Amino acid sequence: MTLDQLITAVVTVVGVALSVAYYPQAWRIFKNRSSQDVSVPSYVLFAVGTTTWLLYGFYKNDTPIIASFLLGAFGSWLVLLLALYFRRKKGSEGP
Repeated sequence: MTLDQLITAVVTVVGVALSVAYYPQAWRIFKNRSSQDVSVPSYVLFAVGTTTWLLYGFYKNDTPIIASFLLGAFGSWLVLLLALYFRRKKGSEGP
């Protein structure tokens, strides 16, 4: 394995691991049926940012970027949509 291949492998593994970080938050929102402690503006930025990087990865045909941000884009959008869903649902329940 060359140094370039090693660096590519490490970057891919680290990128995927970081992207998985969205899923515990999504699970917590789903389990608790609440997104009260979630910053919606932050997740809007995460969702737009990860999607932009994913599209860039496809544009450059760069496997480490695609692998990393595919999970990240899905996870960040999942958290954002769950947060909005449960906030809307809580608001529609009434007093």
